Amino acid sequence: MTGLRCQARFGDNCVMTNYRLLLKLSLVAGYLLVPGGPAAAADPVKPPAKPAMTLELGGTAYLHRWTKNNEHEFTPQNDADLQKWHDMVTLKVYEQATTPEKIAELANRMLTVYRANGKVLKTASRPRTVDRPAEHLIVAMFGSPDALEAAFVRLMFVDGAGLAVVYSHRVYGSPAGPAMSKWLETDGGDAERALMEWKQLPKAAALKKLPVSP
Repeated sequence: MTGLRCQARFGDNCVMTNYRLLLKLSLVAGYLLVPGGPAAAADPVKPPAKPAMTLELGGTAYLHRWTKNNEHEFTPQNDADLQKWHDMVTLKVYEQATTPEKIAELANRMLTVYRANGKVLKTASRPRTVDRPAEHLIVAMFGSPDALEAAFVRLMFVDGAGLAVVYSHRVYGSPAGPAMSKWLETDGGDAERALMEWKQLPKAAALKKLPVSP
């Protein structure tokens, strides 16, 4: 990816981009873990009293579905079942990560968790500039008996706090490997670019106003 360079602390696999090859190594038991909360709520979604916040990523609109503990989940209009979704955007605010250095520490802690629960496919860092702190990318694969999940995680320092922006794609069925392999080959690169180039991120103040889920 343009503007990204390998982060040595993330390991040698950070330069790998052959998703088809790496998928063969990623069929492991686990699920997406973002420190501080679950990847998806188990409770049924109740219609919101007010129009849901909407985000747009990669040409797709994502509606707010769930919020708790500074974690906010969004899925497309026709993907409202949080127990069996296909595409999701998750925003997780880390208020304790108050410096860019703490963002790097957070990235490495998340990397440890991901390696313990799945297969890390790629890591990279976008160097800091005069007007932008460094950013970090983790791409990982997680598996369960009936699904595979690809997670693209962008870690940023925004408004004085850490922000993890996660785009996740799930494929269901057994085996799910062939379908996920095809998706990664045809869409994985575009998903990564869209995430790393996404500039229309919601402000922290707007996220704080989202209704907390029961």
